[in-house]
Amino acid sequence: MPRDPNSTHLLDENPDFTRQRPGGNFLVIQGPDRGEQARLHDGPVTFGSAPSCDLVLSDKTVSRRHAEAFLDGGEVVVRDLGSTNGTFIQGARFKELTIGFGAEIKLGKTVLKFLPEEEAVEPAPTEGDHFGQLYGRDPKMRRLFGLLADIAPNDATVLIEGETGTGKELIAEEIHNHSRRAGGPFVVFDCGAVPHALIESALFGHVKGAFTGAVQDRKGAFAEAHGGTIFLDEIGELALDLQPALLRALDKRAVRRVGGNAYERVDVRVIAATNRDLRDMVAQRSFREDLFYRLAVIRVHLPPLRERGRDIDLLVDLFTRQFAGDRTLQPSVDDLGRLRAWGWPGNVRELRNVIERACVLAKGGALAVDEALGSEGVGKPTLGIRTDLPFKEAKGQLVETFEREYLVDLMKRHRMNLSAAAREAQIDRKHLRELIRKYGLDPRGDLARDD
Repeated sequence: MPRDPNSTHLLDENPDFTRQRPGGNFLVIQGPDRGEQARLHDGPVTFGSAPSCDLVLSDKTVSRRHAEAFLDGGEVVVRDLGSTNGTFIQGARFKELTIGFGAEIKLGKTVLKFLPEEEAVEPAPTEGDHFGQLYGRDPKMRRLFGLLADIAPNDATVLIEGETGTGKELIAEEIHNHSRRAGGPFVVFDCGAVPHALIESALFGHVKGAFTGAVQDRKGAFAEAHGGTIFLDEIGELALDLQPALLRALDKRAVRRVGGNAYERVDVRVIAATNRDLRDMVAQRSFREDLFYRLAVIRVHLPPLRERGRDIDLLVDLFTRQFAGDRTLQPSVDDLGRLRAWGWPGNVRELRNVIERACVLAKGGALAVDEALGSEGVGKPTLGIRTDLPFKEAKGQLVETFEREYLVDLMKRHRMNLSAAAREAQIDRKHLRELIRKYGLDPRGDLARDD
């Protein structure tokens, strides 16, 4: 059955780990053959009305052998084969052109879209309980460690998805530390922390006199990361009008300083992270589809702490030894049970803060867990505002807590009926399903019951 031409080429079940296969798919999104597709893999793919073509088109405005696509090194090239009506991209006719994922090619009245082909990755779990500074005994974490060990040595671009406080920057740092670039710089660039007007300069640098206050030449984050890794944190916060410049830098592996004329080559590995749903942002047209594909060569989902119950004891012991100093401290059996049952909207970072506070307040040999969690304490998972955290983290926790409590009440009132709940909330059913899965609110698979 032809797939929905309006959907992007993503796996339906949203596995924790995915990677893009070499090549990709050409999907007909407009024209009489809408929904048909052809895979580009080893050899060239031809498009036209002739029965010998790989993708046979019934469009009468398409020539018998209209165009072909092929791999040239790591790039995808589309070539017109002397067609009568021409081959176009963004309204411009071309003879031969290198394209990226998301490109739309027009042949007569037919439009082809080039999309990646993703495959789920099921890495073997490691035997150990850590990968560098990352710790966990839960099978999800041990599979993650196996994947990180596999991908760290190469230069593939990685997109890390996960809630606030799950340790996305730590994962990026460990990928760098276990790579051939470990001796080079590891540069963190927070896309949500730099004012809009200064982001291009901060990323790519500027030349003296480029704007008011540019009193000397300055390197950007990409140039500073030359020979190493750049970590683009909170990539979902990057404004839409700034995304083309980042896409060019990723494609060219070269940057042009603000106010400059020449591009300078940069040798960097790119790792990005987000706590937002970039696929939904692509559907809402607030994030570029081609940039998403460029970043998600390897896509890693970092599970929230509430899905890693077996790791609480390990992390509590680890953080206690880290903050106890010369003292021997440990939680009581009741306190450990309470820590296991906590919701942890702030994930590992919140647990770390709670244990640090419990060590500071400890008297004798017992952790002060009650005082650290207390009714108005650091760890209380309510809609209260956390002024003890940086603004961005406090905002992220507030949004996540709101979403979880809203969904719990919504789905309870509609007895897990997805369509009815989506109508009341006035959000797309697919997006609602993703939110419910994100917060683990469908453990028995009740969402199978629908209108």
